[in-house]
Amino acid sequence: MRTYPYILLLFWVGQPYPTFSSPLSKRTSDFPAKRRALELSANSRNELSRSKRSWMWNQFFLLEEYTGSDYQYVGKLHSDQDRGDGSLKYILSGDGAGDLFIINENTGDIQATKRLDREEKPVYILRAQAVNRRTGRPVEPESEFIIKIHDINDNEPIFTKDVYTATVPEMADVGTFVVQVTATDADDPTYGNSAKVVYSILQGQPYFSVESETGIIKTALLNMDRENREQYQVVIQAKDMGGQMGGLSGTTTVNITLTDVNDNPPRFPQSTYQFKTPESSPPGTPIGRIKASDADVGENAEIEYSITDGEGQDMFDVITDQETQEGIITVKKLLDFEKKKVYTLKVEASNPHVEPRFLYLGPFKDSATVRIVVDDVDEPPVFSKLAYILQIREDAQINTTIGSVSAQDPDAARNPVKYSVDRHTDMDRIFNIDSGNGSIFTSKLLDRETLLWHNITVIATEINNPKQSSRVPLYIKVLDVNDNAPEFAEFYETFVCEKAKADQLIQTLHAVDKDDPYSGHQFSFSLAPEAASGSNFTVQDNKDNTAGILTRKNGYNRHEMSTYLLPVVISDNDYPVQSSTGTVTIRVCACDHHGNMQSCHAEALIHPTGLSTGALVAILLCIVILLGKLLLPASYLPLVRGTHCYCDTLDFSASPIKAYSLI
Repeated sequence: MRTYPYILLLFWVGQPYPTFSSPLSKRTSDFPAKRRALELSANSRNELSRSKRSWMWNQFFLLEEYTGSDYQYVGKLHSDQDRGDGSLKYILSGDGAGDLFIINENTGDIQATKRLDREEKPVYILRAQAVNRRTGRPVEPESEFIIKIHDINDNEPIFTKDVYTATVPEMADVGTFVVQVTATDADDPTYGNSAKVVYSILQGQPYFSVESETGIIKTALLNMDRENREQYQVVIQAKDMGGQMGGLSGTTTVNITLTDVNDNPPRFPQSTYQFKTPESSPPGTPIGRIKASDADVGENAEIEYSITDGEGQDMFDVITDQETQEGIITVKKLLDFEKKKVYTLKVEASNPHVEPRFLYLGPFKDSATVRIVVDDVDEPPVFSKLAYILQIREDAQINTTIGSVSAQDPDAARNPVKYSVDRHTDMDRIFNIDSGNGSIFTSKLLDRETLLWHNITVIATEINNPKQSSRVPLYIKVLDVNDNAPEFAEFYETFVCEKAKADQLIQTLHAVDKDDPYSGHQFSFSLAPEAASGSNFTVQDNKDNTAGILTRKNGYNRHEMSTYLLPVVISDNDYPVQSSTGTVTIRVCACDHHGNMQSCHAEALIHPTGLSTGALVAILLCIVILLGKLLLPASYLPLVRGTHCYCDTLDFSASPIKAYSLI
């Protein structure tokens, strides 16, 4: 009868019963297929299960954290070819073989040499084989099996943080979320309750509570006030085994801070404040500070101050110091001790950021009374006006009184005042002032056309205290008097064509006047009396402050008369009437049929012995004009700028001519 070899493997798994699972291994060698059997036994021996091509292995459990003094027995490996003569040797390989797990090569007993920790490695995969001791050749194919470390509750829950920090608004409703804590347990969550964590609160009641399954911390007490207590330290415990007795536990600390909400109105520590300020304080001067206290913090403690009532509302102001949250009382308008010595204000302090849900606690504002006393100071004289404007005619005589200024000491003493002119503003000493009554009078003659406005400064000084003085501007306007005659706006030199017709316009005249009459200028133009009769030209007044020069006959002969000097009288209509006479130079010229000038010189005859008399006169006239341009001052150049000399173009072979005529 044919026999089949087999290996018997026995495991001690630390349980009162064996555990079996589905096949996990296969044959790993090229041995011919044989029937093999594996018998696994704890307290009793089971029947062998045979397989044609592979070993049938189950997974087994081994308790972790073994505390015995000897090696922990795992099981026994045995082959049916082992006859007990020592010819076979058992070999173990795989995870931890030779270190954690050893095998007795003679008997096949397997033992664990060290304490095992499931949290470090939960499963070990090993391979067993029987070999011929002499040849080293396997007598059995190598087979694989699994040792699974059985978990025990040897790890306490550990929180993700040693210390948690959280905040929650004060006065929050019961059940308001604060923070969630989390603890983890390294034990096997799939086996028993070793990793089932339950949370509880050890410290922090009755203010806070924790949900046992989620670790969510919530408020548990109504109306927790930050102003009474701001910091809370809560201790939370996490316990495994579902919180049952014998379970392991860990704790963490949660520091909870109540954040501020605006649940406190500002309050003045006193109902009345009193300050003093001199009457000379300029606008913007701080007088004093007041402060309302607010138990809140941050923007909830911000305060705005305002003046809501009192007789000094228009004289004082209050601003808020954003750094100190104080109200600063300042001067708004100039004070006068002689008019009012004491002011009373009602100042209100309020929160700009108010939470509607706390309005039931009362109005978030408070008020206090501020009393301000004005102190008297020695003040300089005060003029009756901020500025004075006076007028005087330009023909006024010296010592003519223009007007007066007035100033007085505003203090109760009413010290006498003297007046003077600031000579830096009247360097020419045109004006003077009576030091006793403030009358202004002239000390020199005036001319409006030279200076229309005189701006001077008058000083008022207390006689008993010269350090107290004040100044006021004085504007003096010089009124116009008709003391200037009108005159031509420019020097007029024109021409007339030899073939001109009667009543032909050859020039338009304009006039100017340095005076400035109230109703405006009204000039009249006419020929001078000496030229009114027998003149070859007429003057036509246009009644619009202009006049035209017209021809009086048909045709002119430049050989008979080359130049006419026409005197024109210009008068104004003011009182007294002023007039002047201006001369218009008219040259007789040859023109084309369009009236355009071509030549204004006349041909002169030359006597056998030399130049004609007319030529000599013309040359002399040119020389005079040229000398006039060179010698006259620049201000008179416009009078001769339009004059032209044609001496260089005279033809002295022509007949004699007359140089000019006054007509």
